Amino acid sequence: MFHGRLADGHEVRHRSAICHRSSVDICGTHVNGWILLFVGMAAVTAKMIAIEGLDGSGKETQANLLCEALEARGANVASISFPRYGHPSAAPVEEYLRGHYGEHASDVNAYAASALFAVDRIGSYLGEWRRLYETSDVLIADRYTTSNAIHQLSKLPRDEWEGFASWLFDFELNKLRLPAPNKVVYLRTDVELSQRLLEKRYGGDQSKRDVHERDIGYLVRSHDAADWCAEWLGWLTVECVRDGEMRGREDVHEEIMAKAGFR
Repeated sequence: MFHGRLADGHEVRHRSAICHRSSVDICGTHVNGWILLFVGMAAVTAKMIAIEGLDGSGKETQANLLCEALEARGANVASISFPRYGHPSAAPVEEYLRGHYGEHASDVNAYAASALFAVDRIGSYLGEWRRLYETSDVLIADRYTTSNAIHQLSKLPRDEWEGFASWLFDFELNKLRLPAPNKVVYLRTDVELSQRLLEKRYGGDQSKRDVHERDIGYLVRSHDAADWCAEWLGWLTVECVRDGEMRGREDVHEEIMAKAGFR
């Protein structure tokens, strides 16, 4: 078993399969949505699942639960999260999120900001997690290229969304040849509840929020962009809010397992 942390402090889990690799059929071969166009650009040696959602939606929690569930079935599972805080590849992203390139997210246009996050992904892929991708049955990503679609579309007029999304996925998955996710799970929450969770996370200290988190209007637009992406790209949407409160983590996990075809 390989169990450690990447240079950014994020945990990486990589366990050997209990059963023979050829007997594990976890994700199947059907991929919904436009992402399918990019799967054939490079040899797909692992199944990749991206977990997306607004801040406070429970991405890290659900990524961990999914890892544990698939490992219990004998799968060889690895996980990674973005941005890679503390790693050299993430330095431009950290500068952006801290407001060093402008105190508002809109001070850096959608294409420029996307390039910063892409540097983090390609740098870390070439330097480290490509090995995990190539040797795992499943790689679970807490945020991925799909996060750029959510957060950068919100800076653009609605009639430019499709063109930007096409450019983004072509840039990262075709031009940079990063692996394409086979499935994307979208943890849908609402902005008001997300804000309450962020208040709790930071103890009311607004200075701890990044340029995205402190702009409510930006987060509302990002929520709308996430809903649009989920429909346009065929993401697996899981409603995380019920009666104004977050659903239980196990309840959400069970729905993810069912919608992803693991039940």
